[in-house]
Amino acid sequence: MLPLVALIGRTNVGKSTLFNRLIRQKKAIVHDVPGVTRDKIYGEVLYTEKPFALIDTGGLEFNVKDDISKAVFYQAEEAIKEADLILFVVDGKAGLTPLDQELADYLRKSQKPVHLVVNKIDGKEQIAKFASEFHALGFEDFSCVSALYGFGYKDLLNKICELLPDVPEDSIDKVPEGLKIAVIGRPNVGKSSMINAFLGQNRLIVTDIPGTTRDSIDVAVEIDGKNYIFVDTAGIRRKSRIKDILERFSVIRAIRTSKRANISILVMDATSGLTAQDKKLLGLLIKEKVPTIVAVNKIDLIDPSKREDLRAYYENGLKFCSYVPIVFTSTITKEGMDSLLPLSEKLWKEYNKRVSTGELNRILQRAIREHQPPSMRSKGVKFYYLTQAEIAPPTFVFFMNDPDLLKQDYIRYLEKTIRRYLGFKNIPIHLVFRKRDEKNIKKEW
Repeated sequence: MLPLVALIGRTNVGKSTLFNRLIRQKKAIVHDVPGVTRDKIYGEVLYTEKPFALIDTGGLEFNVKDDISKAVFYQAEEAIKEADLILFVVDGKAGLTPLDQELADYLRKSQKPVHLVVNKIDGKEQIAKFASEFHALGFEDFSCVSALYGFGYKDLLNKICELLPDVPEDSIDKVPEGLKIAVIGRPNVGKSSMINAFLGQNRLIVTDIPGTTRDSIDVAVEIDGKNYIFVDTAGIRRKSRIKDILERFSVIRAIRTSKRANISILVMDATSGLTAQDKKLLGLLIKEKVPTIVAVNKIDLIDPSKREDLRAYYENGLKFCSYVPIVFTSTITKEGMDSLLPLSEKLWKEYNKRVSTGELNRILQRAIREHQPPSMRSKGVKFYYLTQAEIAPPTFVFFMNDPDLLKQDYIRYLEKTIRRYLGFKNIPIHLVFRKRDEKNIKKEW
């Protein structure tokens, strides 16, 4: 598990801009609910001496009464509890405010390492002019940066690496080899019951291994001669204190937990139907290219005469990720449970599969013969060759004349062709379209 760094501060101090700068990606921030829910709230910084996970939070204020502001406060509170390091971001141009002072006192009480970041400082000449008054907050030192223009951000990265804890090497040695399976989902869908059901099958060796977060435990078990490690996610989402608002930090936990594992089993409740939370979690797993199985649990509570309709309901509701396998399970009657581990093994094998360049190009030529790519702006699409660049997830790079000529429906056709003929039926794959000899011109899918 990567150490977690949380960006905390009042509104409009530039936290999201700093988030984008640190993860080296420009992520458009979509406000489903203004100030609360954003499309991209979690990222990873992997290019430093100490890689770390990063979470962006909403602007904080105290003594709020409306539900949206309360939701912002609660998700930031969750981030503070989970964080290994807090970056307290302030606005250098606006100067020190009473709310900054309140936040500084509040963060000290968390007893977490806090590093002050004075943002909107565009050069060395502005440090004395705008930043000196922030000494009044009482922190030993602070970093001056411009998240927008990049000033000082490399020094900030070095400081983050200095302050982050080292991951003990012996903690890695404690974890036995075996397929790691995360069981995630909403509260009360049967996650713990499912893990207990797994542990009851021909159990030979069981070991509880404390995880790196306070609410996760790795449970190692040997089943039928094979080692498995179940990543238990009790408390992945606490009971909501804010109605109709998806708790942002529960999503962070889901993503972080899935990254600890090789395979994720997303458990849904057959009795409550497909919820917005279910779709949100599955959408994020797809976006992160996590191999996933959907387990529709509590099937024993459904009238047998209605099960075919239920299957059609879930298949229709999850058409946006049709490659993800759906298994109907009951931890009480054990229906469907026997298929989950073999299916997990199958997905992991697919996820690590590599195909030769020769075979890939034969499939590409076949796809073109069967369905010619449409022309745009009187210019034809030309593919030169196809190669597999990575596994886990399988990443395929199409070299062509101009990626901008491709339409989304043809990209989907190419994806279906790869899945159909090369055996990547149930796992996420990554398609990259690159202009030949120009590495920086590419289109990803």
